[in-house]
Amino acid sequence: MNQTPLAWNTNRRHILAAMAAARDAGAGMLCLPELCITGYGCEDMFFSAGVQRTALVMLEELVPHTTGLVTCMGLPVFHEGAVYNCVAVACNGRLLGVVAKQHLAGDGIHYEPRWFRRWPQDHMSTVEIGGREVPLGDLLFECGNVRIGFEICRDAWVADRTGARLAQRGADVLLNPSASHFAFAKQQIRERFVLEGSRAFCVSYAYANLLGNEAGRSIYDGGTLLASGGTMLARGPRFSFADWVLSTAVLDVDATRRAKSETFSDVGTCPAAAEDYGLVAADFDYPDVAQPVGSVTIRTGTCFEQSTSDMKQASTVANVPGHPVWETGSHQKEEEFARAVSLALFDYLRKSRVQGLVVSLSGGADSSTVALLVHLLVQLGGRELGWSRLAAKLSHMRGMSRFAAATGAVTEDTAFAETSRQLVRQLLTCVYQATCNSSDITQRAARTVAETIGAEFLAWDVDAFVDGYIDVVSKAIGRQPTWQHDDVALQNIQARVRGPGAWLLANLRGAMLLTTSNRSEAAVGYATMDGDTCGSLAPIAGIDKAFLLDWLHWMETTGPAGIGLLAALAVVNAQRPTAELRPPEAKQTDEADLMPYRVLDAIERAAIRDKLLPIEVLETVRPQFRQYSTQQMGVWVERFFRLWCRNQWKRERYAPSFHLDDENLDPKTWCRFPILNSGFDRELEQLRDYLRGL
Repeated sequence: MNQTPLAWNTNRRHILAAMAAARDAGAGMLCLPELCITGYGCEDMFFSAGVQRTALVMLEELVPHTTGLVTCMGLPVFHEGAVYNCVAVACNGRLLGVVAKQHLAGDGIHYEPRWFRRWPQDHMSTVEIGGREVPLGDLLFECGNVRIGFEICRDAWVADRTGARLAQRGADVLLNPSASHFAFAKQQIRERFVLEGSRAFCVSYAYANLLGNEAGRSIYDGGTLLASGGTMLARGPRFSFADWVLSTAVLDVDATRRAKSETFSDVGTCPAAAEDYGLVAADFDYPDVAQPVGSVTIRTGTCFEQSTSDMKQASTVANVPGHPVWETGSHQKEEEFARAVSLALFDYLRKSRVQGLVVSLSGGADSSTVALLVHLLVQLGGRELGWSRLAAKLSHMRGMSRFAAATGAVTEDTAFAETSRQLVRQLLTCVYQATCNSSDITQRAARTVAETIGAEFLAWDVDAFVDGYIDVVSKAIGRQPTWQHDDVALQNIQARVRGPGAWLLANLRGAMLLTTSNRSEAAVGYATMDGDTCGSLAPIAGIDKAFLLDWLHWMETTGPAGIGLLAALAVVNAQRPTAELRPPEAKQTDEADLMPYRVLDAIERAAIRDKLLPIEVLETVRPQFRQYSTQQMGVWVERFFRLWCRNQWKRERYAPSFHLDDENLDPKTWCRFPILNSGFDRELEQLRDYLRGL
């Protein structure tokens, strides 16, 4: 479910549409994602008494719609001086109780302990909702003779899983409402704990997740999972452009009960189960099931302002669908990057309600990648939703209704490609800003990328602005800057004068300026503040340069499954990365200024992700790069630490970026480091002594 923090009406529409679709599909039990009523990313607004009250009001409005459906909905609940991350359970128009999360996510990107209190195991209480006391706490529900328990997201990721105790208390079904952010290869981990939970606990297990870019930085991949007794029954699609995706499966409760009786026969009846403590019972009749056990249905839907739900035709299969092709090949990371970041960019575009996107396209790898992500969001969204639905989701943009009317149903590949180019042109403007140090090669590359994907392409010269600033300052200080003495300053002024023109273009069009910095540049500050860092969003700041170079080659030769390659990217991939800020005769390249990008990224992982000190970093990365001498590697390790330490202030000022893995450097969500620090002086002196002794 693609929710938005505090977007009460939108979130409510999505929940109601999912309920209606579940009922239409013949489901009797519905698990919605964690904190789906408020949105997961409300941050400090969880402390707001008004937000807490509104969440309860929304819950009261939703409960009457649960006729014929056991439904769980996530929301924050204030109780005895603290806020708890909870799931409300309702059926047949009656609120049965509220389960509180027992294990909070407080590592990395998560800050749940800041807002919520952990609920103690085996503790029960009550809370007043809608004028009556409702059970609250470590609860188990018996609806229609089926016992339902909850592992709320993190509850399933810890060694002491709540599901184990719930199984002993007689749970037949475990529901896991989650807000589990995307990271590369993370879905495989989710599949393991869902399968293992269903097998070890002898239950049926349903995992439901958020979808898309909910609040700005985190990406959610959806990917519903349904398993029973150690067998996967259903896998919902990931990275959908729909507002919600419903996955249903027919469960055999008797089968898991038989397995449980055999598994727990050596300990007899669990005392907790015998006492039925924390058990909330309700009469309920599940719908008659026409399909055989294991039958799967997948539906997707898009909700519009009129509170209608536009559902695609359901697809029903007899057996669990396997992983899509793009999840099983050797380029899974490339596929996930293409799909995750393009979806995140699409949601950022529509939820911020800007009129388009602007990229300062240099013809290099980074800016070309950002432009390609716009191409991919159009390609992927158009193929999944169709042009009319995709345009409807961008209806805030001027001219989108005319685009939708003009396209209609486009199915032929050639017609699809042209329609994609038309929409990209409406969304994206690329501008190449030349100086006397720019080459024909990069301008040709920039134009080729823009024209290939259909973006509007503009080009202008900024030398006059560079010369103007240099002239003004030269007269003020009484000397002319030279490349011999003022190299960095003369580079930076070229990057900075490009900012105002790009900002002006974005402002004139009501568009959002995208910055093109990557994670490797952020690590060492290889970027000009208020220059190439200008922008409202940094889509690729969470990914390293070496991967981006590989990804562009993959896009040139293979491309995402179902979309294909872009051979025109050869003009980008043939270049060595360069800032083009020094005179051409200097033959400037990024790696000559810094170090080989693969070396930089390896040092960064060891130093920042793994928290190793300089000598430890050298010993860790040296075996990976035998082609370089130990002394040279030592120089690069020291250079990295020096640049890392002096550039934290830049990382603090970067535009928001997307979280992609546990190597993120964003200080607002993942990697904290002091702006003022020692510069690792002692440790780097030890490194130099170590190298002298070799």
